[in-house]
Amino acid sequence: MKQIFDFLRKISGGSLTQKQVDATNQVIATATDSTVANMLGIAIDQMAVSLFGVDLICGFEGKRLVAYDDGVGVWTIGFGTTVYPNGIRVKKGDTCTEAQAKAYMSHDLKKFEHAVNSAVTVPLNQNQFDALVSLAYNIGATAFSQSTLVKKLNAGDIRGAADQFDVWVKAGGKRMQGLVNRRKSEKLLFLK
Repeated sequence: MKQIFDFLRKISGGSLTQKQVDATNQVIATATDSTVANMLGIAIDQMAVSLFGVDLICGFEGKRLVAYDDGVGVWTIGFGTTVYPNGIRVKKGDTCTEAQAKAYMSHDLKKFEHAVNSAVTVPLNQNQFDALVSLAYNIGATAFSQSTLVKKLNAGDIRGAADQFDVWVKAGGKRMQGLVNRRKSEKLLFLK
């Protein structure tokens, strides 16, 4: 709310009258933060993954400049990109430069940061956010937002949410040691 009042003070010349404050409070009481922010044309702060989080994701995704089958039939390139920024799916035979791989990842990160920021309604610390973005990056935004992990987290069950990392260790119905290792690291970071 502070951002909204700061914005209103700025456009009104530095201060607000009591009448303006009361009117704003009335609007806020009947709308969500994002609705009010959209009406005023301002953005509400969204969390972003830290450099540590980016390194964590890159470490597990690895860098591949030639498209590869991820083991369950999904063609992937760069640092885990499956769909290019233009919306076209990665396919067999595709190649990219290191600079392109980094650009694709940057685009992908925004999508998964948004997924976490949108799905999670409780405050997070940076470690929790980074762990959740890593998970979402790996399992997809839809699976993440509909997960029991998110439901438990939004209900305030931090430990229950953390335990849900252990659920996401299969690919194509098979338990994968790489996913076990990744989830262990994400869970430890989440609980830090």
